[in-house]
Formats: sequence, C-alpha cells, structure tokens
Amino acid sequence: MGHQVNKRHGPGRVGMQFWPRSRAKRLFPKINNWEISNEKGLLGFAGYKAATTHVVFIDNRKNSTTKGVEVRSVATVIECPPLNVFGIRFYKKSPYGSKCIGQIYSDKLEKNLSRKIPIPKSENKKEEKKLTPEELIQKSDNLTLIVHTNPTFKKTPEIMELGIGGKDIQEKYSIAKEKLGNQISISDVFKAGELIDTFSVTKGRGFEGAITRFGCTILPRKTKRHVRTVGTLGPWKPSKVPSTVPQGGQLGYNTRCEYNQWLLKIAKNSDIITPKGGIAHYGVVKSDYIILKGSISGSKKRLIRLRKPARANVKIPKVAPEITFISKEGRK
Repeated sequence: MGHQVNKRHGPGRVGMQFWPRSRAKRLFPKINNWEISNEKGLLGFAGYKAATTHVVFIDNRKNSTTKGVEVRSVATVIECPPLNVFGIRFYKKSPYGSKCIGQIYSDKLEKNLSRKIPIPKSENKKEEKKLTPEELIQKSDNLTLIVHTNPTFKKTPEIMELGIGGKDIQEKYSIAKEKLGNQISISDVFKAGELIDTFSVTKGRGFEGAITRFGCTILPRKTKRHVRTVGTLGPWKPSKVPSTVPQGGQLGYNTRCEYNQWLLKIAKNSDIITPKGGIAHYGVVKSDYIILKGSISGSKKRLIRLRKPARANVKIPKVAPEITFISKEGRK
C-alpha cells in the first residue's frame, strides 16, 4: 500500500504546526522580551550545545507517581564559557516600539572582538557618547547589557544583549555599571534546580516536499498526477491557494523557544561527562557547563540563548534532584 494505514505512528507527526516555516535570519536567535521580572539581577545567559545524553536521577517532584524512585531521562549538556560585558545600551519607548537612544562602551575591549566588529581607537571611543550617562538614564525607559562570548573551539565571538531585572532604571543602571568591563559566569545568573527558557535555531534540512515537511498522507499508487503531494490546493472559486495548504519549502533552520527546561546541574569538572577522546563532533568541555533535562533543538556547537522563565511551571520544584548516573556512551 502506498498510503499510511496507521496514522498514529506515521513519520513526522510531532511538531508539525510550528509557524512560520521561514529560515532563521542568523545562526543564533534574538530575545525580544526581557521584561519578565522585577528582581534585581541578570535575566539571561548563553552557551554552546555540546552533547545529548541520558541521566538517572531520583525524582523529587511532589505529585509525581515516581517520587523517590530513580528515573531515566534525556539530558543536554551545554558548555557556558564566561561572557564579557563591554557595553550598555539605553532604550526609550515610542509608538513604533523601543528605540536605542545611546550606548556606553567599556575602556577595555578584548582582541577577539575585532574579528566581529571594528574596534575604535582610544581617542575616538568617546565620540559616540552624545549624551552623558545621567542624561541617558533620565530619557530612557529600559537598558540592556552588550556582551560577547568566549568560545573554546573557535576565535570569533558572538555579540548579543542581556536583559537586567530591577524596579526602576536607576537600579538597573547600578547593576550594569558594576558588570561593565568584567566577566559574568553561569553561576552568577542561574542556580541548580531553576527553570530556564531556551532559544535556539534548529538543524537545517534544506528544501523538502509536503510529505516530509508537513507529514501528509501519501496518495494511492494509481493517483492521476503525483503520489507524494497533497490531494488538492484549494477550491476553484475563489481561485486562490490558501497559505495553510501544505507545500514544499524550507525545512528546519527555524528559530524556536522551549519553555521550562529543568536545570539539573552546574559544574566545572568535565571528566564526568566527557568520554575518552572527547565528545564526538565537539571535543573536550573546557569551561563551566550545565545539564538540562530534555532535548534542545539545534546541532552541536550551536549557540543556545538562556533566559529566566516567563511562565514558570509551579509543579516542578526549585531544588535540583540527586543525579546518580550520567552516561558517557552514545553521544549524539
């Protein structure tokens, strides 16, 4: 038979209603919403996906049927080298969204940053400061930190913005001023047991047809025209193809967000996760890393953006479970 008989076990039946199906604009995603907490501190971080493995931990969820029992689960290892804070960006609200009104840069900039952006000379650094910090604070409604990564497997860093939590703009600026020119680590932002929202770009699959892209049913063999296509593109009148009709196009390389990933562990000793010879297609984890429960979209060495939870699940405890086993085999 050319068509699928059992639809429950057909290929590509999971996550078929993500929209839009457009290609991501860049290799790592952008976070638009940082106004999720009034607590004092940083609201996000970033790391590189190292491996997908499995762990065994003692379930400590209150209403779980497996409470107090060892549970096996998929886990993702993310290497989180420290981030360098080299700027502060001020925003002001307008009818067309928030607009940047000024920036402040650190006096010390890393040499690797010149691989990404042109670094101004020392005598020209202050030319961009049209307003003083006090004037920027009075005119702005929000501010963010400008940071860059320190990857261990390449020289070119990524540049991004991190949100800051606080009651008002003065409290946020006091935090940003302390961090300017310094490094921040993953332990300064998150603790084991917290929930994290992850932003990443999925693996790119190139151009695919409607069957692979949307999971449509394969038509019978004696169909008039094609078999691996949809039965109809729409009615005769109106003679227009709706946007909801499954058709071929870009598959993968989409920006996706996953909510409430459970942070199981923050550690520095990579011996417990790195097999002999290093992780396949990644190498040896050389800096701080975290272990998140569940899988995260994206390929290895891809940048993963981390954020404080926007809608935290109250059923998951804020205490990390006890991990009894971490697998080193079968790294994907």
